[in-house]
Amino acid sequence: MTTDIVEVNNFIVLIEQSNADKTIVQTCAIDGDAVGFAFYGSGEVNLEIKHQNQTKIVTNTKGVAISFFGNSKVEFSHKIGPNRPLQSVSIFSKLNNLHILPQEEHEIFSDFLPELLNPIADFVEGPRFYMTPDMQNAVHKIMTTTYKGNTRQMFLKSQVNELLSHFFAFLASDKKESISNEDKGKLFKAKEIMENNISSPPSLSELSKLIGLNNNKLKKNFKELFGVPVFKFLQEERLNRAYEMLSNTGESVQEVAWHVGYDSLSSFSNAFRQKFGVRPNEIKQQFFLNKS
Repeated sequence: MTTDIVEVNNFIVLIEQSNADKTIVQTCAIDGDAVGFAFYGSGEVNLEIKHQNQTKIVTNTKGVAISFFGNSKVEFSHKIGPNRPLQSVSIFSKLNNLHILPQEEHEIFSDFLPELLNPIADFVEGPRFYMTPDMQNAVHKIMTTTYKGNTRQMFLKSQVNELLSHFFAFLASDKKESISNEDKGKLFKAKEIMENNISSPPSLSELSKLIGLNNNKLKKNFKELFGVPVFKFLQEERLNRAYEMLSNTGESVQEVAWHVGYDSLSSFSNAFRQKFGVRPNEIKQQFFLNKS
């Protein structure tokens, strides 16, 4: 379990990742009165919240955005499943800091989260829903940035603001969710299957059977939930994985292409260049230069 803690605009941001081979439990408490947001990009996580001799369990947190008020009497515990890479971004602000925000920003919080700014208990749950594609993309950028130092701080500041903006934009919209929570859970399962089998993914029909949705519903709802069609998502995941491998391992371009499911080196190189603007061998050359 790795936790990166940064301060952005009076917000404390926790960026957490884990890929343990056994179940682990991570506990934390809040220092004083605070409003919090948590965005779960991936991972099989149960969130346990204890307060006033009560225990609340939030299950199946993958893909979910939550908001809440809590104080020092509340204990949070993440139970993280084995071999399920966790990626989460949690954002906390002391309640006093929210009350002294610029007027237009304070109005956003008071309009959409009045129960959190004026809590009547030690723990108050705010809106909870599945993340939109824009939120998922912001979380992905936070988790995968390679920026360092002040540049990283500047980047994280922009992404935290973007993430919260998308959160409030969703609350402000009149859009009704057309996908049931049960089906959303199945779609996140489909996404996980694709991520774990990028070199030899199941066909659309096989994937449909594995998650219990018919083909048409899978295609339509996957695009609505994640912003891209099923196999466009697969291609993006393959290329992102390839970029990481080329940047961080000694494997050759051909080996990386095979690993992510490309039989043709030229097809891989062309797709890679179209996405990233450089050819795979340029990334590999940079890797060896950094090692020398």
